[in-house]
Amino acid sequence: QVQLVESGGGLVQAGGSLRLSCVASGRTFSDYAMGWFRQAPGKEREFVAAISWRGSSTLYADFVKGRFTISRDNAKNTMYLQMNGLKPEDTAVYYCAAEPSFVGPRSTGYNHWGQGTQVTVSS
Repeated sequence: QVQLVESGGGLVQAGGSLRLSCVASGRTFSDYAMGWFRQAPGKEREFVAAISWRGSSTLYADFVKGRFTISRDNAKNTMYLQMNGLKPEDTAVYYCAAEPSFVGPRSTGYNHWGQGTQVTVSS
């Protein structure tokens, strides 16, 4: 069983940047494809980005293309989400997820989730 812990969230003004981290433990990190999702109050959880086992393949939701970058450092058992040009509509709890298969945007395909980190973007 892999355990995931997110960090790096906070309050930022519109146009600002944050970098989220997701640290994995308990299993070999490179055996897992990873994803970032977010959930705003009153809304369903939505896909943000996904990355393959060694980072050679990435997927992004259309609304973050050009602003967010997903990456991973397998030596550090850590995945990142660099968020630039933040907008108030990016306000949400951000979750990382892991799965041995590369399931990309399908949240139901992930069996391992972190507890989430809050990102709040003020206008």
